[in-house]
Amino acid sequence: MAATAAEEIEETQIARQGKIRRDIEGLRAVATFLVLPYHAGLMLFPGGFVGVDVFFVISGFVITAGLISEVRRTGSIGLIGFYARRAKRLLPASAVVLIGTAVAVWLWVPKIRWETIGGDIFASSLYFVNWRLAERSVDYLAEDVTPSPVQHYWSLSVEEQYYFVWPIVLLLAVLIATKFGVRARIGMLVGLLLVALPSFGWALHQATANPEFAYFDTFTRMFEFAIGALVAIAATRLDRMPQWLGASMAWVGLVMILLAGRFFTAEITWPSYNALLPTVGAGMLIAGGVAAGRAGPIRILGNRVMMFFGALTYSLYLWHWPMLIVAREHRGSISVTTGLIIVVLSIVPAWLTYHLVENPIRYSTFVKKNLRAAGLIGLSVTMAGVIAGLLLIVGFHQATTSGAADVKGAAVLNNASATPKDEASPSPSATPDPDAPPPGAPVDVVDGAISPDPLLATEDVPDLYAEDCQVLEDQTEVRTCTYGPDDAETTIAIVGDSKAGQWTPAFQVLAETHDWQVKTYTMSACTFSSRKISLDGKPYDNCHTWGKDVIDRLTGDEKPDVVFTSNFRGSAFNDEQKATPEAGVDGLVDYWKRLADAGVKVVAMGDNPYPAGVGKVYECVAENPKKLTKCSFDRERGIKMSGIRSQLAAAKEVGATDISPGRTVTDPTGPYYVIDMTKQICPTERCAAVIGNALVYRQGSHITKTYVETLAPFFEKSLAKAGIE
Repeated sequence: MAATAAEEIEETQIARQGKIRRDIEGLRAVATFLVLPYHAGLMLFPGGFVGVDVFFVISGFVITAGLISEVRRTGSIGLIGFYARRAKRLLPASAVVLIGTAVAVWLWVPKIRWETIGGDIFASSLYFVNWRLAERSVDYLAEDVTPSPVQHYWSLSVEEQYYFVWPIVLLLAVLIATKFGVRARIGMLVGLLLVALPSFGWALHQATANPEFAYFDTFTRMFEFAIGALVAIAATRLDRMPQWLGASMAWVGLVMILLAGRFFTAEITWPSYNALLPTVGAGMLIAGGVAAGRAGPIRILGNRVMMFFGALTYSLYLWHWPMLIVAREHRGSISVTTGLIIVVLSIVPAWLTYHLVENPIRYSTFVKKNLRAAGLIGLSVTMAGVIAGLLLIVGFHQATTSGAADVKGAAVLNNASATPKDEASPSPSATPDPDAPPPGAPVDVVDGAISPDPLLATEDVPDLYAEDCQVLEDQTEVRTCTYGPDDAETTIAIVGDSKAGQWTPAFQVLAETHDWQVKTYTMSACTFSSRKISLDGKPYDNCHTWGKDVIDRLTGDEKPDVVFTSNFRGSAFNDEQKATPEAGVDGLVDYWKRLADAGVKVVAMGDNPYPAGVGKVYECVAENPKKLTKCSFDRERGIKMSGIRSQLAAAKEVGATDISPGRTVTDPTGPYYVIDMTKQICPTERCAAVIGNALVYRQGSHITKTYVETLAPFFEKSLAKAGIE
């Protein structure tokens, strides 16, 4: 959020008859009252996020008005002076909060988060964190990453990136206009349109094509600043309008902002044409306020309370979010009431920062007259923030253990032989202890290092992610990874969502000793089904398109000998467009039959138990290495929350042969087979987080690559029962 009480005094006091625009200061407070309770979880204004967009408009007006004033005085724009003023005004308070956040994270946030947050603090210090967050928003492997305590710096980054460019655009517009004998204001308007129109067009496109990325994209937000800039360019004419018209505009503008906050929700496409309601409203309020006087909203916006919060806006915005997120990380969750209390308490550090950091530097006569000093202050505090972020990253890496690299050791420990003697569960030791808990039962402490290191669990994923073979939710293009020789005797296709893809490492292990070629066809959250499935309550059209392409390939030119498939989502839309488990089974059966009719064997893998009630298993293990039973969960509940029922129901409908470990198959019949690995993943009534020193779970309900590799011998025996050798 560009809470631009963040400008030099001559830029914030947009004068009318020598007075500060109290309505603008009050508008800052309105935006603050929208954003902060929304962040605390109070949904009185479920569209409270629009307050950020209102700030962008205010910033566009204030900064542009200051630049126009400079053009009037000097005929040009001093870029160095502009950047120095912003550096001394914004960066000190920003750095104080970043350093304070780093300390709080070190003290109260689990170590598993240190590296990510440290990187966020580093990026926030250099004002490019919005791009980091944009990339993370479309990264499927970042599904478990909780909100960063400096995530709110995305809007500050957007603002600073915009204002790195905008004064240059205005300066060029003035110079070109002067050269051709055109009024400077006309040149500025042309420059404004060259920025605003492409930005608005890009926002319309990205809001539907790539909405998660679009939210943090600087280019989708430029038109919002431009609305405020347009008002600033037109300001000298606005005070000529009748008072009744100005008052009407200002009041309507305020109502537009409040309507957006009250009726918009987080599910709305944003930013797009929807953003015009609060941003145009903010522009109208600022524009009308010039002529409205006491007839406008200033009677509400200009009181002492609104002035207090308007002045404190920047510091309040900086402090409230890390306080909320650190509390959530430390306690697991907080209530709305607790969140609101934290927001109120954030007034204290905000007030101290405002009076002890912001104002002393802001009003320092020495700093104001010495651009070099302002620049040095900006550079120094920026480096302090950078160092704070780097220290968190270093602390994270110091906390990791060398055991994370011992993947093969974990596999050997978990499976005493390549051919397991007991197919019911992994064997963690060759010499059983009669007094020991059964294999796979939860224990408080394991002997030796856990692999992978829980702090690095999110990196223990199948190779197909690094090789860019997992199709993302906003894509439809089929991408594959191939392992094994081109002339292999048996070709196996792994097809489905990430729950199918997670088994790829086991196939890679077995492909080294079998004449197999393994090829992956996976898409994020996409069940391999002829029926459309639901994603976030809406039909997952991209998945359906991708699936139709894949089934055509697998029954055509790319036909394999075997299709191995699994999925998490069990429901699909029926003919009445209602998502039901029955339609989910029908969709699976339909594609399986098409494969069988083409002469392809189908092996369905039952989904693994969901870690119900534990949250992030790897984070729990990292925080409780001496109390691992805290990270176990009930098997039956985990099974109910998984997708296994859809696979087993579909397998029953087609009469699939059960080739699960422990099952005896004397005369396998094809072409349908089903495998249930529940007993290998969770051998007892309580599912353990660590078995045989191998960490079982990574993000969500996904199994670590390490643990999947330990199950390769069980896989080998099961597939042999289907004649796949």
